[in-house]
Amino acid sequence: MLHRTPRLTAADHHVLHEILAMRRDLLDATQRAPAKEILGLRRHLTASAIAASNAIEGYEVDARDVADLMDDAQEKVDVTEANRAETVAYQQAMTYIQSLHGAPDFAYSKGLLNALHWMLQGHHHPQKPAGQWRRGPIFITAAGDPHATEYEGPHEDEVPGLMGELVDWLNTGDLDADPLVRAAMAHFNLVKIHPWADGNGRMSRSLQTLLISRDGVLAPEFSSIEAWLGMPGHTWDYYKVLREVGGPVYSPQRDAAPWVRFNLRAYHEQTQSVQHRVDRSNGCWIQLDEQRVALDVSERQLTALHEVAMAGRVRRSRYEKAEGISEQQAQRDMQHLMRRELLTPVGNTKGRYYVPGAGYPREVLATAAARHIIRDPYDGAA
Repeated sequence: MLHRTPRLTAADHHVLHEILAMRRDLLDATQRAPAKEILGLRRHLTASAIAASNAIEGYEVDARDVADLMDDAQEKVDVTEANRAETVAYQQAMTYIQSLHGAPDFAYSKGLLNALHWMLQGHHHPQKPAGQWRRGPIFITAAGDPHATEYEGPHEDEVPGLMGELVDWLNTGDLDADPLVRAAMAHFNLVKIHPWADGNGRMSRSLQTLLISRDGVLAPEFSSIEAWLGMPGHTWDYYKVLREVGGPVYSPQRDAAPWVRFNLRAYHEQTQSVQHRVDRSNGCWIQLDEQRVALDVSERQLTALHEVAMAGRVRRSRYEKAEGISEQQAQRDMQHLMRRELLTPVGNTKGRYYVPGAGYPREVLATAAARHIIRDPYDGAA
């Protein structure tokens, strides 16, 4: 038996309606923006999601370093080998999930889920078996007390049957429910079954992103809530609602409504954040383009200047790949931007990156740094 999808309240429906409206606006904004700008935004959002999901599990890598590793797993980035391995594994899984956005003849299966788990956890095998159901009990330890059990998953003998039930539901269950609600319930059911020896949290968040991807309204990077969940206060709330709704043992008869409400808030607030970033990004791009002649830069070089405004830094290798140019041409472009005092180098050789120089337009940096307020959609809701 799985946790059932709850009925939405009037307040839930109102929040969901606002989310769908914002997603339509985002779709329109991304279709009107320059393709290079949107590719950069998608890269940033993917990097933020990977960094946040790994941070929940104790692997700390700055989102900008994640973006560098996404471009080249061997990039000279100051991270531990353990953090590098976790980042590269998650990026591999996310790339595959994103590729399923419009894949024809698609179906969920136990094999697909175990394959995704191998992508995420295979580098730990065989010390922590990957790509196969656990063969023993699973306990979640309470924070601060290694002898206290916060949650005990179902018996290992029940896992194959429960996963079969979950796969059936993924393919045919609750198809009349909103896709975002189904994605939240897929996350909750998988994390409560806890079918693997390790990596269940990341797999559950990845499955939620996969369902969002299959929804097809927006590229999954724009709707995934992994970055939101990775914020410190939200991570605490995430564990709290999982504990309170799921109970101390596998209890599928419990009401999952608070979990769905938590996710609707997350979707809403993450969409607000993404919309604000799109607005800042568009503003920076327009300002740079308007000043292109005065700055004495090519249209191509705007890509480097835009990234340094939005991310705080840019690497030559990233710029080279984004523009599809040779290493020599990318180096000449960077040298030109340095001569114009638009960029300043930091570090040497492969580890070098560039930050805004003394001549970089201050108003563009101000647009990139503009603050915003995120509102809780349930404040004042009935």
